[in-house]
Amino acid sequence: SSRTTLSETVVPIETALDVVNDVVGGTTETSMALDAPLDVIDDTNIVVAAAAAPARINIPAEISPIFSVGPNDDKNAKAAEQWLNTITGVGQRFSGVHEFRESLRKYAIAHQFAFKYKKNDSHRVTVKCKVEGCPWRIHASRLSTTQLICIKKMNPTHTCEGSLSTTGHQATRSWVASIIKDKLKAFPNYKPKDIVNDIKQEYGVHLNYFQAWRGKEIAKEQLQGSYKEAYNQLPFFCEKIMETNPGSLATFTTKEDSSFHRLFVSFRASLFGFQQGCRPLLFLDGVPVKSKYQGTLLSATAADGDDGVFPVAFAVVDAETDDNWHWFLLQLKTALSVEPPLTFVADREKGLRESIAEIFKGSYHAYCLRYLTDELIRDLKGQFSHEVKRLMIEDFHAAACATKPESFQRSLESIKSISLEAYNWIIQSEPQKWANAYFQGARYNHMTSNFGELFYSWASEAHELPITQMVDVIRGKIMELIYSRRSESNQWLTRLTPSMEEKLDKESQKVRALQVLLSAGSTFEVRGDSIENVNIDNWDCSCRAWQLTGFPCCHAIAVISCLAQSPYDYCSRYFTTESYRLTYSESINPVPSVEMPLLLNSSPVPVTVTPPPTRRPPGRPSTKKLGSADMSKRQLQCSKCKGLGHNKSTCKELL
Repeated sequence: SSRTTLSETVVPIETALDVVNDVVGGTTETSMALDAPLDVIDDTNIVVAAAAAPARINIPAEISPIFSVGPNDDKNAKAAEQWLNTITGVGQRFSGVHEFRESLRKYAIAHQFAFKYKKNDSHRVTVKCKVEGCPWRIHASRLSTTQLICIKKMNPTHTCEGSLSTTGHQATRSWVASIIKDKLKAFPNYKPKDIVNDIKQEYGVHLNYFQAWRGKEIAKEQLQGSYKEAYNQLPFFCEKIMETNPGSLATFTTKEDSSFHRLFVSFRASLFGFQQGCRPLLFLDGVPVKSKYQGTLLSATAADGDDGVFPVAFAVVDAETDDNWHWFLLQLKTALSVEPPLTFVADREKGLRESIAEIFKGSYHAYCLRYLTDELIRDLKGQFSHEVKRLMIEDFHAAACATKPESFQRSLESIKSISLEAYNWIIQSEPQKWANAYFQGARYNHMTSNFGELFYSWASEAHELPITQMVDVIRGKIMELIYSRRSESNQWLTRLTPSMEEKLDKESQKVRALQVLLSAGSTFEVRGDSIENVNIDNWDCSCRAWQLTGFPCCHAIAVISCLAQSPYDYCSRYFTTESYRLTYSESINPVPSVEMPLLLNSSPVPVTVTPPPTRRPPGRPSTKKLGSADMSKRQLQCSKCKGLGHNKSTCKELL
């Protein structure tokens, strides 16, 4: 029995179908006989699962009544029922071949059969059922002098009994995109495997993972805009940022071939907040951008009075190179009006060292302890167990945080007892650039440059977007951060920020165990577990904690209490609620959608920006987090010989 049967009211179709007159051109176009032998071209655009088609098609009076559809079948996908009548018969017209092909594809899905093209070009389409011997065929061609496509011949009878392929190798990406676009808009994390399952259940179409992934990519581009067009919009985007946020800096550069090179953005609200309320301390770091064209996000973040991350500036560059860091710091210098000395916490790679010293003369560069730890573990040639590495790292961090040279040296001697190689590496790593006991700048006890983890998480949320939209998402996140923290701080009733009030309370509790020897001058002796000298006028203690943090230590608080003064008067202004509110006092304004303006005859020719030549490599991006893999990876140890670097199955020791 056939899947579709002719209605009793329909005249049986002969072997040669009737010719349809071209009513627009007034001429008669004779199409080729559909049963004539032709070279068969497989359609790589459609495949559906086998099932029967339900219901009878209602054919309008003005359309030739060609066929009706047989009884219902439970296998038919419910979501495809809306497409049962997308093809109604001879005389039906379409705006072009694309619309006809899409309608034919939906019709085939709804009626659960596969087809292939015999002729397929810009003015005619001839299609037959994919099953050999099945008489179902259709022919459509252009009406002369128009772009309209009209169905000229059609045999709606199927004799294939649903013997169809269900592999899904012919499903088009554009069709998948059209199906999932609305759901993807509502659920941006819609996964390809879920797309495969949903389309199978709703339409009976079997996709593989990559068909779903490619369809999702097309749908994303339709929703978000073209990646290529986003690069070309950069000149107008930068203009809009500075126009809507006066005092901001947004600039970009291209290479000689007009391909994108780098983009720098710093909003006035961020610059004002840093200059008025934050410590003169900046953290420099870079993280990979896993976008279609890759790249790196460079950032400069600060610490607010409550030790929260405060974004100051960021840049999207094609790669993390010495030249790009130099350019980033030049733009940062242009944007900032603060005078040195600033303290930068950053990696110790050569390009950053030279650029900071050259551009921000008189400033200080503190090496990031995280990067130093990674280098130390990587450069050690000896085979050390996980436990030994952990002990060395603990001693290394203790040396970095030690406030006095003697404490620093004790920690190094402990490392020396484990590994002379590690000891020599640390001595040659310029301790004056990272050890509290010797560093001359003010980094307020911040030892690593990855302070802006919150900022980097924003970028990771938006890395799949085109570059202008990614930057705008980051702008929106900064705008929300400023508003929420400003609103929160307006409820504070304390003189210091909450975290600093807590810190002051903890330090004050240590005072009970201390004894202060009063003096007529400004220097006092404080006795406890150790004997320290406090100079109240210079905000100085021999333990060096006051100088390193800008916050009075327990020894200083003991002296201040004896003098009947308030410890609040001896805290850095950067920790006050007033400074915190200044940090978040300015707002970032929204940036309207970027549209290419219409050019007048007198308008200059716009700069063309094309995507960078780098492309994301094939395969799924790595989700491995940044950090030291060696620190967390356990060293193999043989249970037979107790040696390191192998297990008992590969042990070469004799029993």
